[in-house]
Amino acid sequence: MNHQTNLSYISQNRLENITKHIEENYIKTNKYIGTITAVYKNDKLVFVDIQGLQDRERNIPLKRDSIFRIYSMTKPITSVAMMTLYESGKFQLDDPVHKYIPSWKNLKIYKSGKFPDFQTTDYVNTMTIRDLLSHQSGLTYGFQMKSEIDKAYRENGIGRMESLNTNQTLSDMIDQLKEVPLEFEPSTAWNYSVSTDVLGYLIELISDNQFDEYLHKNIFKKLNMKDTDFFVPKEKLDRFTSNYLFNMGESFDGNGTLPIKQVDRYSVQSGEPILIDDSQMSLFSRKPAFLSGGGGLVSTLDDYINFSVMLLNEGKFKDSQILSNKTIDLMTSNHLFNNKDLLSSTHANTASETTMSGVGFGLGFQILLNPAKNQINSSIGEYGWGGAASTTFWIDPSEKLITVFLTQLIPSTTYNIRRELRTLVYSSITK
Repeated sequence: MNHQTNLSYISQNRLENITKHIEENYIKTNKYIGTITAVYKNDKLVFVDIQGLQDRERNIPLKRDSIFRIYSMTKPITSVAMMTLYESGKFQLDDPVHKYIPSWKNLKIYKSGKFPDFQTTDYVNTMTIRDLLSHQSGLTYGFQMKSEIDKAYRENGIGRMESLNTNQTLSDMIDQLKEVPLEFEPSTAWNYSVSTDVLGYLIELISDNQFDEYLHKNIFKKLNMKDTDFFVPKEKLDRFTSNYLFNMGESFDGNGTLPIKQVDRYSVQSGEPILIDDSQMSLFSRKPAFLSGGGGLVSTLDDYINFSVMLLNEGKFKDSQILSNKTIDLMTSNHLFNNKDLLSSTHANTASETTMSGVGFGLGFQILLNPAKNQINSSIGEYGWGGAASTTFWIDPSEKLITVFLTQLIPSTTYNIRRELRTLVYSSITK
């Protein structure tokens, strides 16, 4: 997708409205424990706002180098890593997944039945690597709570972040998935899923490297992402944030299990957030067996800004060319079936990290197709993604703009901060 850059500027005075909005509506009201908001425009970081605490229980202030769980903001990183292998000629987007995972050649499509007694049919469309990158694979997430296949994932522990506390590996997940039917024919619908975790496994297989080693060598080192990893080492724990759960007034066992219940973002009343993952006793304090390409990374503001700058600069960061501009164009084009938006493509009203109307999906990112349909003052071609703990980022090539927002509150649907930030950021841009 080619983007025409607008000659526009940003008002520092108007950007200060972001500080006031977050302070008055989220920090003073104890809705968020701490937040970092950053805006990058016209090749420089023009705004960084840091408020609140990284650890409420120890009264530790949030700092610019505080480390956050970015959860599904891992997905764009994994997708970029996969496309570096594409550029090396290691695979084609229309390659069948079973070319690399032979045990998946005879996957079935769900037809009817209750878990574990399913009636299935043979697939017509072969699952491709593009289907994995664009979440059109027929895979799902157990937390969706929409279908019997979701239930099968939950019962088998497939794709759950609790795997951080087990010895399950990516290979184990692949073996489990071959036993569970797909939700639908690949390439016919969009469903948020463990597809990106499967990409992590394929990266290991195709590159003959451990997934984390490949990321460090080909992404993190080249982009100076020195604090991004699947765990926080002991010497960095003093910079790690605690994670909190929206207080729905219900009992919670405090064992770190990610919540499933969705929250109506427009009618929220709550007490103070509940601590669910203490920074100093976190599962993220040790390297997991399950390296989740869909949600396993921790990172910092500056690390994720560097990653975003590479994307905005069409694959280049300083002296490192991570991807070509043509590959970035390919990744940030809409790949949904018949060029539809998510609203008309989504299977069974799936949950995800984006609104649906006027939004498409590329190879690892949401893509804004129609700002008017989405009812937001943004630009066609804006792309990005969010994470379960309310983090988000987006890139607007036409405005040479990046916005990154970091906090730690689950679920990400609790408040409407993502749309509010877009309004505040774009209202700061002037000709």
